[in-house]
Amino acid sequence: MRIRIPILTIAVMVLPRLAAAQQAPVASAFRDYAREEGKNLVAAAELMPADKYSFKPTPAQMSYGDIVNHLAGGNDMFCGLLGGVKAPTREKLAPTATKEARVARLKETFDFCNEALAKLDDSKLAEPIKLSFMKEPTTRAGLIIITTGDWADHYSQSAIYLRLNGILPPTAKKP
Repeated sequence: MRIRIPILTIAVMVLPRLAAAQQAPVASAFRDYAREEGKNLVAAAELMPADKYSFKPTPAQMSYGDIVNHLAGGNDMFCGLLGGVKAPTREKLAPTATKEARVARLKETFDFCNEALAKLDDSKLAEPIKLSFMKEPTTRAGLIIITTGDWADHYSQSAIYLRLNGILPPTAKKP
């Protein structure tokens, strides 16, 4: 009898989550990925010293601060479209914004992503979505792939910028 109560308690807690994940495995996996990438990208932005936000490996590349601004803008657009909700209207950050302002904005946009993506479900993955930078519409599933690639690209870029400044990126640190 004593063993059954804990097992039943665990079953009652875990089974609804498993059922929900099975009903929307793509949306569920993407939400998990978004939370993890958000943590990594924010941690990288926090690690970069304020005086290095203007750093560019070459003149043709974006500065580190530009990467953070770009991510914040993309998060609002992509996550709003994915979740089928209106993105918040935010005042544009100046290229000279402080590190603190940029990190705060990046956190806000990942918070918005978490809220918007809570509305994402697999039943709408085939819905067409028009993006201003693409000639042809994509689908919600296509935008998930675009967003995944964008976050991975910019985390890789951030990790390189950090390493070029002698800083170990968040995912390279031992747990």
